[in-house]
Amino acid sequence: MTDTPWWRGAVIYQIYPRSFLDTDGDGVGDLPGIIERLDYVAGLGVDAIWIAPFFRSPMADFGYDIADPCDVDPLFGTLADFDRLLGEAHARGLKVMIDQVLSHTSAEHAWFGESRQSRDNPKADWYVWADAKQDGTPPNNWLSIFGGPAWRWEPRRGQYYLHNFLAAQPDLNFHNPAVRAAVLDNLRFWLDRGVDGFRLDSINFCFHDAQLRDNPAKPKAERTGRGFSADNPYAFQYHYYNNTRPENLAFLRELRALMDRYPNIATLGEISSEDSLATMAEYTSGHRLHMGYSFELLTDDFSAAYIRDTVRAQEAKMSEGWPCWAISNHDVERVLSRWGNGDASAAMANQLTALVCSLRGSVCVYQGEELGLTEAELPYEALRDPYGIAFWPEFKGRDGCRTPMPWDDGEHAGFSHATPWLPVPPEHRALDVARQQVDPASALNGYRSFMHWRRGQPALRSGAIHFLDTPEPVLAFVRELGGEKVLVVFNLSAVPVEFALPLPGTLQLLQGHGLAAGTLDGERLRLPANGSLFARID
Repeated sequence: MTDTPWWRGAVIYQIYPRSFLDTDGDGVGDLPGIIERLDYVAGLGVDAIWIAPFFRSPMADFGYDIADPCDVDPLFGTLADFDRLLGEAHARGLKVMIDQVLSHTSAEHAWFGESRQSRDNPKADWYVWADAKQDGTPPNNWLSIFGGPAWRWEPRRGQYYLHNFLAAQPDLNFHNPAVRAAVLDNLRFWLDRGVDGFRLDSINFCFHDAQLRDNPAKPKAERTGRGFSADNPYAFQYHYYNNTRPENLAFLRELRALMDRYPNIATLGEISSEDSLATMAEYTSGHRLHMGYSFELLTDDFSAAYIRDTVRAQEAKMSEGWPCWAISNHDVERVLSRWGNGDASAAMANQLTALVCSLRGSVCVYQGEELGLTEAELPYEALRDPYGIAFWPEFKGRDGCRTPMPWDDGEHAGFSHATPWLPVPPEHRALDVARQQVDPASALNGYRSFMHWRRGQPALRSGAIHFLDTPEPVLAFVRELGGEKVLVVFNLSAVPVEFALPLPGTLQLLQGHGLAAGTLDGERLRLPANGSLFARID
């Protein structure tokens, strides 16, 4: 294990800074708030933190519209605060990864301010500009994920510009080598400050089709989305031309060459394409990204067969690269609501964490998963997410998974002394950190127990994986490393199960993981509701 890179098999704890802890009384979390809670994070037994955007931004998309990628927005603190955070995290053995949004900027970025002025200024072709059709309509049929055409008219130039997301997020023209060089310079700024890696947002969106060809229509039966719903017009097209272009592969090698000049750096790409598993495999091979993750386990599908088939498909395609898995993040409904079927128990919360952390790959876990938080139900008037406001009421947006962390029983659950930017739901107040700290049966203490136990299981961190064909609701697989084999079994239902599982060798139960544990009687396994079993195969 000593030669294994730190990120391989790591558990990465995602912090959404707006909602973590507010220390300056403006109702929004900040970098000093993260520093104040680093002992808590380190105590969870995770290996690294990933901090969502904290850069200068008008906050049209809450930080994913970046006006200056090399400075901290005053809402979150200062560069000195970030440097202090980095040092404090490293002192506790935590690696620090930060979000980077390469494909687009804010419309308030200085580059765009210059580019939009005319067709002949030094940055005229730094963004994707195109003439209108003869009838004045946009140059093609590309759509924005956030609704409507992916083109906005700019009267200064008499042209349209491309925005795959909000109109306030114009897309950069990666066909221009000066753009690619400038983007890499921005990464170098943070590498020189000592970050340990980057989570690369929408990394397959960097390049567009230079010919601006129309995307073909998608039949209704195939309108499924990852990160968007089937009733979003975005799902009505095959997105062959506005993202995941072949030119991106060469750029990823340029990016990796920069990373290789610094020791122990990790890159993690977020990928949502027509075949995300295939794109993950492609983007993590050929000396490109270190890791990739998709939305394939961020769906409503929850069955042993779905998880088994998804991971098997990834294993078949990813012969060279390394996957990263996630079942929750800041963009999707919280997993206990999405997969819980009304069961928000501590046992299920801990089992789902154990499940994703037992798959082959690294793992991103989202703040609040350790508390067993469910999706917050917010009224329309409380919504802040432009995505949810645009698609209400069929889609309520991403605010429900972004509500503040509940720390104690104080005002606003200890998150802030001021009114928070999003309300703390009453059901979360009953799950605050202080209350769970002193409850041995809490989701928080179960989470800690499993994470610390997993650190001593090399096969779970970096071993190969082989699935066993088991009936619903049982998911079973073997992790193997250096001759050590560990059987992993999960009962994904709220009722006990008993079944036979013939395996060569003798099974020796592994203890100490803190989960609702199954038992062995010869070849028969008994698992309680949301139960789990770990056993060494001798």
